[in-house]
Amino acid sequence: METRRIISEIENGNYDNLFLDIYVDEDKISYQKQRYVNAIESYIEEFGEDDVEIYSAPGRSEVGGNHTDHQHGEILAASINLDAIGIVKKTDDMKVSIFSKGYTLTTISLENLDMQEEEKETTIALIKGVVAGLANRGYKIGGFKAYITSDVLVGAGLSSSAAYETLIGNIVSGLYNNMSVSAEEIAIIGQFAENVYFGKPCGLMDQMACSVGNMVHVDFADINNPKVEKVTFDLNKYGYSLCITDTKGSHADLTADYAAVPEEMKKVAAFFGKEVLLGLTVDDILENIVKVREQVGDRGVLRALHFIRENERVQKEVSYLSDEDIEGFLKTVAASGNSSYKYLQNVYSNADVQHQNVSLALAISEDFLGDNGVSRVHGGGFAGTIQAFVKNDIVIEYQKIMDKVFSQGACSVLKIRKYGGMKVL
Repeated sequence: METRRIISEIENGNYDNLFLDIYVDEDKISYQKQRYVNAIESYIEEFGEDDVEIYSAPGRSEVGGNHTDHQHGEILAASINLDAIGIVKKTDDMKVSIFSKGYTLTTISLENLDMQEEEKETTIALIKGVVAGLANRGYKIGGFKAYITSDVLVGAGLSSSAAYETLIGNIVSGLYNNMSVSAEEIAIIGQFAENVYFGKPCGLMDQMACSVGNMVHVDFADINNPKVEKVTFDLNKYGYSLCITDTKGSHADLTADYAAVPEEMKKVAAFFGKEVLLGLTVDDILENIVKVREQVGDRGVLRALHFIRENERVQKEVSYLSDEDIEGFLKTVAASGNSSYKYLQNVYSNADVQHQNVSLALAISEDFLGDNGVSRVHGGGFAGTIQAFVKNDIVIEYQKIMDKVFSQGACSVLKIRKYGGMKVL
């Protein structure tokens, strides 16, 4: 559809119901309308007026399964109503030209999709990795130009990179494959891009939650064919809100901290002749504790114990939600946070102990909430965000105190979005 026509129809309210369906929160409709108009105008400024398509991919909130996916465990996560959107035009060459808010124009030739060491940890690597992953699976690829903007907080544990990968995957799926690439495939391709091309050894949880949408329970026992189950859950029905507080801690230079988690877990698994921890029990570790400690070290053992119990907690969370047992669910979320802090040890970096934004946010939350909610480290950890399930009648006060400590707007009250990666128009 022609760019000026889309702007006119947005401004006239033609897509208000569509925006409500996607973003859930009626109070955010005006914001989304202006955001889409601004994005289209930015596209016009860079590329001129065109017939374009619009794609979207959400961020995600991890609910259960902290650092379990890379050990082929289970996770519970939800897509949220913050997303990356792309205003896109198909081209007849083999070039991808992307202009993103706050960045200069990036142009990539698709004639050579080989991974380049010098491109690691760049946006170019993510784009090439996703396109290469699609090509490797036999899907059609081709050029396009796009303006991309995102309100998924960068470096805050809401998976901005996974949302970006999911967006690129959906763009190529829509432009060249009639949206035939499944959400699960796009997630696996996104992980491939991040692991191989970008150089970050992440698991599959972020990409799967962003790509599939809604609240999802994923079992990664068969890593090439993960079992995905959507879980219906309405927090408002139980009188709770999901709050995410950005503690303003940066994820920059924390790659070594993230990498050490799966590395140490896999060392414990290797002790038992396994590649990953899935299948091991607490008894297995305790029966061999002296030798395991000598060979792997105590932190590796603690992280392995976290994985085993955390995997069990995910199963309990799904069961509690199915049984509509909100108290049991919240108690398990709190236990997950406790284990992440004490055993997984991903709340702050040992390389910078003077900055403990997440630790402070958890301490303030626990003190304020009492019996009115629970909080836990969110996402990969070490910096970034915390998550809290807060009773609706104290959400405003909770938001005020978190904003006071971490700056205005730090605490966001989010909605669970039912769509993953998608074509909007």
